[in-house]
Amino acid sequence: MPTEEPIVYSNAVGPFMKNGYIVACPQTREAVYIDPGDEVSLLLDWVERNNLRLTTVANTHGHLDHISGVGQVKEKYDVPIYLHKADEGLYNALSQQAAWFGLSYPSAPPVDHFYEDGAVLKVGTLEFRVHHTPGHSPGGVCLELTDHVFCGDLIFLDSIGRTDLPGGSYETLMQSIRLKLLPLGDDKILHSGHGPETTIGREKRENPFLTGSA
Repeated sequence: MPTEEPIVYSNAVGPFMKNGYIVACPQTREAVYIDPGDEVSLLLDWVERNNLRLTTVANTHGHLDHISGVGQVKEKYDVPIYLHKADEGLYNALSQQAAWFGLSYPSAPPVDHFYEDGAVLKVGTLEFRVHHTPGHSPGGVCLELTDHVFCGDLIFLDSIGRTDLPGGSYETLMQSIRLKLLPLGDDKILHSGHGPETTIGREKRENPFLTGSA
């Protein structure tokens, strides 16, 4: 088990202001890029400046703002790409997704590995537990690492992920939150796909979608 806190760095840029995350093992300096998007150049520069070795791309789901930078990472580092199988169709439709928003992106490179629910993704001495949490998209996952949970667009500070996109379901999303996320414990730090970090306990107390006041 790791003896030091993982290195966590994030940044977001327009138009989607989506958080991309670099999470690195302090012992081995190996790192994973979670959800490479339009901020990819900033985060790859940060990796280089901090003498990290990127070994993995881990996507929480297949929406365009979370995968638009995967091709740049793959081209530079040729590291394996992880995704849940249920979002493969979304992932492979990156160019079509972009067109919905009047944008243009090239197709994403092929996925190398598909997550299994409950599997462990290792990066140096870090061990990420994969939790399949559909609802925002069919193949959404949360990646749990010690006190940290990288939850994609499942839940945000005072809000939840949208469910009006293809494959979304409000009922499924709320079930994922209640049955898969909340049991991880109140002290877990939530690193969401958009906005500031929060904790499970804080969202249980304050998030209107969980308190019934929404």
